[in-house]
Amino acid sequence: MKTKNKITVYNSNESRREFLKLLGVSGIGILGLGVLSSLHSCADEKDKKKILRFIASGTMTMDNWEQLEKDLKMTVAFADSGNDVGPIIGSMLHGTASTDYDVAGNQGGTEQELAEAGKILAWDLSKIPNWQQTWQWIKDIESTKVNGKQYGLPIVANADSIIYNYKKIGKVVNSYDVIFDPKFKGRVAMEDAWINSVIFTAIYLKGNNIYKIQDPGNLTIDELEYVMEFLIKHKKDGQFKTFWSGWETGVRLIKSEEVWAMTGWEPIVYEGQKSGLDIRYAEPKEGYEGWTNNLLLHAGTNNRNVIDEVHQFANWLMQGYYGNWMTKNRGYVVPNNNTLSFAQKSADFDFEEQKKKIEHVKNKFSKGEVYWQNVRPTNYKSYEQWWSKLRNA
Repeated sequence: MKTKNKITVYNSNESRREFLKLLGVSGIGILGLGVLSSLHSCADEKDKKKILRFIASGTMTMDNWEQLEKDLKMTVAFADSGNDVGPIIGSMLHGTASTDYDVAGNQGGTEQELAEAGKILAWDLSKIPNWQQTWQWIKDIESTKVNGKQYGLPIVANADSIIYNYKKIGKVVNSYDVIFDPKFKGRVAMEDAWINSVIFTAIYLKGNNIYKIQDPGNLTIDELEYVMEFLIKHKKDGQFKTFWSGWETGVRLIKSEEVWAMTGWEPIVYEGQKSGLDIRYAEPKEGYEGWTNNLLLHAGTNNRNVIDEVHQFANWLMQGYYGNWMTKNRGYVVPNNNTLSFAQKSADFDFEEQKKKIEHVKNKFSKGEVYWQNVRPTNYKSYEQWWSKLRNA
């Protein structure tokens, strides 16, 4: 597998995946937990289900959690974190998120900082038998461990690139060059998030020998300056329609055909295709942006006495149904061997279609270059300062 930086630290993303479904109840905010007590109080004691409080990127939830209720007699109150890494870490370190929620689905790379602060607990892998089915290279990701203990469980994975409208672009896209090509001035976009757009630009510059870059996911001060000046120049020249933020905005830009190509998330491709458009996901010669979302066990589970239930929940996410739902609806994979085994026996999923999608994701990691995102690059404060300059340019 040709991955860069040995997958030691990473990854994704600011303001990613912003649509939220909540077990039939909508509108829970990042700290809007009043609904939970209402759910408890209105339930008959004998019928009351254990409710786990799950905060994660919006695409980690399903349309509903009925299968979980059937299988484990528990349900989920889900809150969309927005996946903006700074506020997530801040709310854990300086706020009450570690006790307001039982389990999180963060972009990988936050584990050490949160573990050292006592805000998350190590997982007891003996209580998660399905972990044994996780692909070995996922188990080997160093940033999920602290002092030899497993603090992050990579639960979904993918590698991102370019969403494009084949009819409008007029060719198969195989390079990030389409984003910077003057021919498409005003018809391309990138995300308003340094943690995504900087690495995409660095991958492009490195892959085309425009500037010497060692690791696109962890730029030196000089590398960062070149990348950001490159982006700022193109912004001032009017190359970008916008720097977009959020799931709904990303989908709207593609479905309305305001934007013909943009760096972004694979689920947007599927949403565009549902509208009858020929929306495709590029296989860039320069490489992909790899990421995982990791389950974190919050310290507050001790006080709530739900540690066993959260371990059962983690094990359930790995047993097959959730993985198939994610693959079918998001194009993501739960990185283990249970997904296809489950699909073979289930009438809810098309085995051949699921196999095709999973192989598609695996091929990204095995056949191409993959550069892992980094939530805390060495010079992350400089990243933030440069991104502010770009916004104001």
